[in-house]
Amino acid sequence: MITTQRSMNGGGGGLQSPRSNPPNSSSPYLTVSVTDPAKMGNGVQAYISYKVITKTNFPEYQGPEKIVIRRYTDFVWLRDRLFEKYKGIFIPPLPEKSTVEKFRFSAEFIEMRRQALDTFVNRIALHHELQQSDDLRIFLEADEQTMERARSQETGYFKKKPSDLMQIFRDVQSKVSDVVLGKEKPVEETNPEYEKLKRYIFELEDHLGEAQKHAYRLVKRHRELGQSLAEFGKAIKLLGACEGDALGNAFSELGAKSEMLSIKLQREAHHLLMNFEEPLKDYVRAVQSIKGTIAERANAFRQQCELAETIKLKEIDLNKLRLIRSEKMLDAEHEYEELKADAEDATRRFETIVRLMNEEIVRFQDQKTQDMGLAFHEFAKGQARLSNGIADAWRSLLPKLESLSAS
Repeated sequence: MITTQRSMNGGGGGLQSPRSNPPNSSSPYLTVSVTDPAKMGNGVQAYISYKVITKTNFPEYQGPEKIVIRRYTDFVWLRDRLFEKYKGIFIPPLPEKSTVEKFRFSAEFIEMRRQALDTFVNRIALHHELQQSDDLRIFLEADEQTMERARSQETGYFKKKPSDLMQIFRDVQSKVSDVVLGKEKPVEETNPEYEKLKRYIFELEDHLGEAQKHAYRLVKRHRELGQSLAEFGKAIKLLGACEGDALGNAFSELGAKSEMLSIKLQREAHHLLMNFEEPLKDYVRAVQSIKGTIAERANAFRQQCELAETIKLKEIDLNKLRLIRSEKMLDAEHEYEELKADAEDATRRFETIVRLMNEEIVRFQDQKTQDMGLAFHEFAKGQARLSNGIADAWRSLLPKLESLSAS
């Protein structure tokens, strides 16, 4: 659970960052917890529900505490709504939806998803603009029937009909063909700082992905070594049972130590997964979300340029109509004014996205420094704890084994 203080100067959020300030009545607060995952239904219709607990003194909320039940698709609805409405803001990412049946309902997968969903909703609640979203309030307060109705509404890009999506695909295909055939050149920003940002984001995605891949291998190696030690311990204990006296006792103790270390390795593997690999994976998803915002910025810039070009052409047509005193001139002037208004709106949208992205990248960098610092601290601390435990366990056996070899 994270305690959120409402702020006027921004500030991101993340489950990785320690926050210990308790709610109090003297300052606005919003705390959200995603807890108690429970399997609902059977077969292909089965899903996991979560209890979402909100505590707040924000005046727009119904009361100081609210408990609702949500499922993964509700979190998807919230993210889609925010992505539609808050262009330029880095919307927090969601964990992937597992399609592998044997993993969907495993205890470890459920806990990883619960933690990731808790991180997701708290990052929204901690954001100085997103925390004011009506959609967040609906998500945190609406009953299940209201939530289902909101989720089923077909609005925006993410709820388009298949025919609409096919038309979008054909439009994009046509644009790509025009570029390839030389009929149209792609419109892109030439801002050096923006180009630097894009290169950084793409490189960051590659490097985070590589780090996460090796973190996964570390977790796997810990588990495999733990399993090997458990099997080795069992075999040595059986061997000890065949022997007598000091040798049998030494073997039995060696087997017990191996089994004990196996448990330590399995625990450390889980700790490594939840506190190191998962934070890295979360930031891979975060960077992918930022790339979505970059795409929105590129689209806004293109719209602005296309409208500016259309206005130039419309001015030429309008001047021609004025020369011949055409009866179509009034309609043309009206269209021209509408185009100018659209162009001004497009410019404002683009400038807003640029301003917000500049603010967001600073916030993202600050939060990443905190979260990665904590993740790598947890990694180093866990490895040191494991190494000390292994060394202590084997060291405790040395006197007995040395006495056997000396006898």
